Amino acid sequence: MGLHDGHRQRMRQQFLSHGPQSMADHELLELALFYAIPRRDTNETAHRLLEQFGSLDRVLTAPEQELEQVEGVGQNAAVLLRLIGAMGDRARQPGREEKIVASVDQAGAYFLRLLDGQRTEQLYQLCVDGKGKVLSCRVLSQGQADMTVLSLRQAVENALLSGASGVFLAHNHPSGVALPSQADVQATVQVRDALKRLDIRLIDHIIVADGDYVSMASSGLLR
Repeated sequence: MGLHDGHRQRMRQQFLSHGPQSMADHELLELALFYAIPRRDTNETAHRLLEQFGSLDRVLTAPEQELEQVEGVGQNAAVLLRLIGAMGDRARQPGREEKIVASVDQAGAYFLRLLDGQRTEQLYQLCVDGKGKVLSCRVLSQGQADMTVLSLRQAVENALLSGASGVFLAHNHPSGVALPSQADVQATVQVRDALKRLDIRLIDHIIVADGDYVSMASSGLLR
């Protein structure tokens, strides 16, 4: 057993015996990177990641391309870190706890928890039944700067596969301004019209930014 092997075994044992609370952020990153970087010391790489992005949360939500710019991080490590972050986001999705989203306030609270603080733009589609019961919540796009990239076919297929009566859209503005752009409005109207032909209602489009949200329906933009 080499020097690195012994160190890795000790760190694994610390995690298993005492839990993540017994380890610093750089140690948790170092341990995770063991599984993508099998034959190199990952301690320095963990420190570089935290120095580059500022916090463990920002490391786990950074785009793959930015992660790979850090010395020592290859594609496998970047994918692993994004996977860990994505699984954490999925596990924390409010739809897993709160099953009813039937009003602007409920939708705003749902998407604030899901999107507030994200560093890249993400677009979600939430499908509900006639009583507001959550049927599915899926990402339609990530990292794009405008709504024009939205796939109408994907939005319609998601609604049909979920058996939805209604749909909420939501995306965040990392710039910190929650006001919809003209492109946001135009793309949303296209989705509304496509769903309407299938007797599925686009209930609202929520825009999240800086701890606040704007409802397009309440703002009169979906009439």
